[in-house]
Amino acid sequence: MDESSVQCPTCGEYFSVVGPSWEELPAEWDYDCEICCRPMILVFDESGGYARGLGE
Repeated sequence: MDESSVQCPTCGEYFSVVGPSWEELPAEWDYDCEICCRPMILVFDESGGYARGLGE
């Protein structure tokens, strides 16, 4: 998978993440924001990647 730009659900900042290979989709990763360090879930599917908060 290519690099995806995701938005932190806590601080609203964008950062880039290289996702898993196509064979591993769909996938969810526990991840800490590269800006504010708050935890989130990165979700990857055929359409790309996005971030969601832990309570969503």
